[in-house]
Amino acid sequence: MWTDKQRGIRVSQEELLCKNACGYYGNPAWQGFCSKCWRERERARAAGAQRQDTRPSNDGTPLTFSKFEEKKNTEKGRRINTMRRLFWGSPSPPKRQESSESYANVLKAYQSLEPGDFTGFLKLLRSPSSQRLQSRCTAFLNTMEAYHDLPVQKQSDLVQDFYQSFAEYFSSFPEAQVTQIMEHVEKLIMTRLHKWVFCHDSCDDEQKDLTLQRRIRSLNWVTPQMLSVPFPEKKTSVTADPFLPAITAIIEMDAKRAPQDKLTCVSKCSQHVFEALSSSNSEPANADDFLSGLIYVVLKANPPRLHSNMQYVIRFGLPHSLMAGESGYYFTNLSCAVAFIEKLDGPALNLSPDEFEGYMLRQRAPAAANKRRQVARDTQHLLEELQGRQEKLDQGMDALNVELNKWVQAVNTQLDEATSQFSLVQKEITAQVELSQASSSSSPDESLQGDDKDQTVLVLTDQHAGPEDTDC
Repeated sequence: MWTDKQRGIRVSQEELLCKNACGYYGNPAWQGFCSKCWRERERARAAGAQRQDTRPSNDGTPLTFSKFEEKKNTEKGRRINTMRRLFWGSPSPPKRQESSESYANVLKAYQSLEPGDFTGFLKLLRSPSSQRLQSRCTAFLNTMEAYHDLPVQKQSDLVQDFYQSFAEYFSSFPEAQVTQIMEHVEKLIMTRLHKWVFCHDSCDDEQKDLTLQRRIRSLNWVTPQMLSVPFPEKKTSVTADPFLPAITAIIEMDAKRAPQDKLTCVSKCSQHVFEALSSSNSEPANADDFLSGLIYVVLKANPPRLHSNMQYVIRFGLPHSLMAGESGYYFTNLSCAVAFIEKLDGPALNLSPDEFEGYMLRQRAPAAANKRRQVARDTQHLLEELQGRQEKLDQGMDALNVELNKWVQAVNTQLDEATSQFSLVQKEITAQVELSQASSSSSPDESLQGDDKDQTVLVLTDQHAGPEDTDC
């Protein structure tokens, strides 16, 4: 009988560490071991198999197969010595031949290198004092390109051996400075070798990429609630998905060439996951929430060539980047997320086998998906209602424009009439002003003529009164 007990996704810090208890992070690709313990384990297994093959039989005569293996190992050793001659000019790595003064100058120049200054590293490597280091890098690159048909695991071993031998040159440096320099060396080497070793023909990475992509595509119905991912319940727009930056960062990993740059994308993705979880929950995110969120991001992103990119980092990345530190922790969690997706079943999602099978066959839909469909239908109805309102508003605006045009025409007509009337009034006023001016100019002449008449009458009167006055 199926129970409702939630199983969820649980992972402890001890489960992420190496099975050999060395203190470094393990990886599912190495069966839970770190890269160092895995290589030592494989070498010990190969040495044990070689001793077993060369063991004599009961009658005291060695087996024919053991002779074949001995010849094969001899040929292998001859090939290794040949490649070492190509790298260093001798069957074994040469001893340091620089004088102590020149060697000290080289070390002093690299000590002043700023963190993350890849351009400065290239300038130092091209300087005359670093000619020997540059020659080693050039010889290694040319040889790897010439032998690009070697199995990818052999190429991985050669690259890791080159890292180790190059780091020995700076053995007197602090570990942090050696790590910084080796990151530049890794970027220089693997940027050139990417086209030869990534998704190599000698492995089935391409087929596994297709299988993983189909698997992730078939799980696109998984919801954050099924993975127990703290997701904001408030309504947000599609563009406000808190995990969108993490999805973008994990997709960008395929565009990078150097393993360190791919790890940087994984670190950015993981940091965005923590930020999204922090925004969804008031409490800090724990390791279980982080792994659940990372699984959700991988399912939603379905990154291109995810398996090949992870194998590329495992094979050709610096060991310390995967064994310890922030990048190692994030990459280990990404490996756990991919392993979880590959083995995902109903109980991991708190579903019965029948429910899980129904979802996989597209016969069922999650409740959250139904809720999203209902929200989509409601939104569609709302959009239709808003569209009707918009049409009514457009009609009202058209009617208002017609009325406004009529009113403008009426105002213009009234304005024209007022203008014509004003012109007539102005003409009348002008005529009256001219008439008044003309009348005012003629009035003084008439007054002068009246005065003259009065004076004449007075003179005549005086003349008639003159003799009377004399008689008196």
